[in-house]
Amino acid sequence: MMSKIIPIIYMFGVLILVLPSFLHSNNNFKIILRNFSIWVALLLVLMTVYILFT
Repeated sequence: MMSKIIPIIYMFGVLILVLPSFLHSNNNFKIILRNFSIWVALLLVLMTVYILFT
């Protein structure tokens, strides 16, 4: 159980660190949605690979 919680906490920590500069550099709503969708897709791929190999 704890081995699955730690990577989730790590991902949220990275999100908290990246989010302010991400929002500052993307001042157009359409650009924000496109870049956010790329981040979500990347996180889904990483979590899927992690789940498959554990």
